[in-house]
Amino acid sequence: MDVIEAGFAAVSEGEMESVSLIAKQGLKAQIFSAARGTKNDVDVVLKSGASGVAMIVPTSDLHIEVKLHKTREQILKTTQDLVGYAKDHGLTVELLAEDATRSDFNYLCKVFQTAVDAGVDRVVPCDTVGILTPERAAEFFSNLQKKVKVPMGVHCHNDFGMAVANSLAALGTGVGEVHATINGLGERAGNASLEEVVVTLKSLYNIELKIKTELLYSTSVLVSRLTGIPVQPNKAIVGENAFTHESGIHTQGLLSNPLTYEPFAPELVGATRRLSPGKHSGSHAIRATLENLGLKPSEEQFKEVFKRIKELGDKGKTVMDADVLAIAEAAMGLGGVKPIQLEEMTYVGGDKVTSTASVRLKLNGKSVWGSALGVGPVDATINAVKDAIAETEPITLEQYNVKAITGGTDAVVEVMVHMRKGNRTVTAMGVREDIVKASIEAVLSAMNVLTTDYNNKTQQQ
Repeated sequence: MDVIEAGFAAVSEGEMESVSLIAKQGLKAQIFSAARGTKNDVDVVLKSGASGVAMIVPTSDLHIEVKLHKTREQILKTTQDLVGYAKDHGLTVELLAEDATRSDFNYLCKVFQTAVDAGVDRVVPCDTVGILTPERAAEFFSNLQKKVKVPMGVHCHNDFGMAVANSLAALGTGVGEVHATINGLGERAGNASLEEVVVTLKSLYNIELKIKTELLYSTSVLVSRLTGIPVQPNKAIVGENAFTHESGIHTQGLLSNPLTYEPFAPELVGATRRLSPGKHSGSHAIRATLENLGLKPSEEQFKEVFKRIKELGDKGKTVMDADVLAIAEAAMGLGGVKPIQLEEMTYVGGDKVTSTASVRLKLNGKSVWGSALGVGPVDATINAVKDAIAETEPITLEQYNVKAITGGTDAVVEVMVHMRKGNRTVTAMGVREDIVKASIEAVLSAMNVLTTDYNNKTQQQ
């Protein structure tokens, strides 16, 4: 990245400390802090150690008069004084015109010109409530650049689902910077999605960027986990279903050539392709799934597996990879011992007690132990399982979802997990009244799929 707006330093001491810590990391990107048009906010940015300030100044009459109870003249004076003050103190200054797309165009140009005269480095009109369309965005930014001769950026919100399209339209007019966020996070419906902007520029416009696209998926997962905001499964580029194929028509073509149903390879963003078993699956997809497990059923056995998977899907159940393995083992008479079995589990948690857990597992016939801390009993227990098998089975949990499927305090909960080993991901589900037990059931089921390989004869004994 060229620029990272690391936070809003004046919001709180904690936010100021966060911006400061990021500014001290020695990153190649220039570190900015957001700020209002006040001397105090600029002083806090200076204190944080950030090298730039994203100064937010409202330019629409609605914001100036109703929100701030000020006049246009006062905003012009604030812009002149604060841009000059920030520049005099060595900051790179980016002026963000809040609600620019609902502002009087001539007044907006006047604000920007005032900032230019005060030494601003870049101006950014903000589509604060996402009202632009791609056509209007192209016209708006083209006209603005004729009037304002300074580097310009674009900042779009996604209220109508067009933040990325509007950002691209602005870039097409010669705008040199785009504001974007991982997973499209932001106020209300969010901002332009960074991963969508980046991959579109690279794949559809053949524009090479300095961004390491192969880290986009893992960064998306990390941000989702740390913020607690899940990524919708069908989100473009980094959604769990972006490279998941179930339809028989799709998987048949995909197995012949991935380009039939993928616009770009998942490896571009660090993701992996997955064939999802389900009632829409064709025989090619199911056979491929079984082959990945080293299973080679006879034609009669395969017909039985295929039939049971379809029946499971018709009942409205999401078919997990663990379900496919169980169905195939039953149809082929391979109900052997699972590679990983839970023998003992203990966990403790509470408001004033750090959640801890310990487990004893049987891993390929040998007992292994693991213990760990966590933010709660579920986290601690899953960490303990991972600790127990870490040396021999490097498996990671990529996604964890839980929902109650009955009411009351004794509700039955359904836990679904996505887990990865190398370049392979699988899904599994656990259903119990105890959320910890449901979670471990799901995790161990997924781990058993990842560690089961019937190409290895020891698995069949």
